[in-house]
Amino acid sequence: MQLSGWGNFPKRTTQLTAPRTEAEVAAQIAEGRAVARGNGRSYGDSAIGAARTLDMRGFDRMLSFNAATGQLVAEAGVMLSDVIDSFLPRGWFPMVTPGTKLITLGGAIAADVHGKNHHVEGSFRACVDWIDLMGPDGAVTRCSHDENAELFGWTIGGMGLTGIILRCAIRLRSVKSGWIRQTMIPAANLDEAITAFEDSMAATYSVAWIDCAAKGAALGRSLVMLGEHAEPGEVPPRYRATPFKAPRRRKKTFPMNAPGFALNPLSVRAFNALYFWNGSRQEGQQIVDWDGYFYPLDAILKWNRLYGRKGFMQFQCVLPQDSAREGLHRLMSAISESGQASFLSVLKRFGPQDSPFSFPMEGYTLALDFPRHARAIALMPELDAITLDHGGRFYLAKDSRVPADTFTTADPRAAAFAQWRRENGLADAFASAQSERLHL
Repeated sequence: MQLSGWGNFPKRTTQLTAPRTEAEVAAQIAEGRAVARGNGRSYGDSAIGAARTLDMRGFDRMLSFNAATGQLVAEAGVMLSDVIDSFLPRGWFPMVTPGTKLITLGGAIAADVHGKNHHVEGSFRACVDWIDLMGPDGAVTRCSHDENAELFGWTIGGMGLTGIILRCAIRLRSVKSGWIRQTMIPAANLDEAITAFEDSMAATYSVAWIDCAAKGAALGRSLVMLGEHAEPGEVPPRYRATPFKAPRRRKKTFPMNAPGFALNPLSVRAFNALYFWNGSRQEGQQIVDWDGYFYPLDAILKWNRLYGRKGFMQFQCVLPQDSAREGLHRLMSAISESGQASFLSVLKRFGPQDSPFSFPMEGYTLALDFPRHARAIALMPELDAITLDHGGRFYLAKDSRVPADTFTTADPRAAAFAQWRRENGLADAFASAQSERLHL
């Protein structure tokens, strides 16, 4: 069948199965060139098997919870949204979460997802205690920081290319309410945004929406949003008796693929100007619910249809701290001058991270969505070149089109990862369309 990621591009032919037992998983692995798939929220071709794709959402049981330590043991197909629904009413929240809760725990581990608190607490690996991984022979190996540590290290961020994740133990954080104390900081340009991040390193959460259409003195104007878990006394009065309860957002569904002309430089520029103006009016502190702060796009089901039937590409890079300011200026200038501005543009500050193959490094990560049309496609090599010039690298969970030589140049660890896979007999057993494209 034809399968794609969340960006609806590329589409690849694969055999899709939905195993329900470990024996069924082992049988699929034995056929070769398989990869696991969670809820299909990686943007490109990382969760499309080169030959067969294993839909792991049937492995969806939560197995145990330790209220003294916050450790949850669960199967890989458990959704982050289900973890929140089950444990936030009991005072627990994910330690690390990306911008969508509609992902599986196995997918979060494979992509080593990051959130708004990387500068303080790191990526998802920071909350993973152990993983049960099925290898090419069908045997299950427990790996952790202390047990089979090399396998553990390559698996977190290894995009499913080290085996099939069956179970994991992760730690949740204790919280006192389901609300966030948000501080909105309008930044008139990119330099002001970076200063706001650097001045707010003590904040638990920080993220910025950035206006890619702005030019001149307003280049990179942003809305920087800091966040802290609110105390019960800060919760809106009507919710203080039930501080973990928040207003339910009515879900909306984007009904169909938008026409190609809907997202154009004029409409994006107008949207961005309005969004910045509206956000600037909210300068200062507000108490907002957890769902709106962490997962604003989850309120719109199938929002990927906004980009039309051709789909979209996300460009996401991280630039090291010492070259990030200059590199971000060059990226923003190139995007602004091209006229191919994105309205879903996010800037985050990463803290230090030492890991075998995960995406983050200390510096700044910029993520932008572009409709997949000729002008945006033509812009991508320029953005890639700027990233390379400044020592940056690219995020596999969002990639659908980076050339193999560009990726390997940006991240020399890729060659070591590919060699390690070959030496351990993993390359023939576990392969995605992305791994074949990038020669991993």
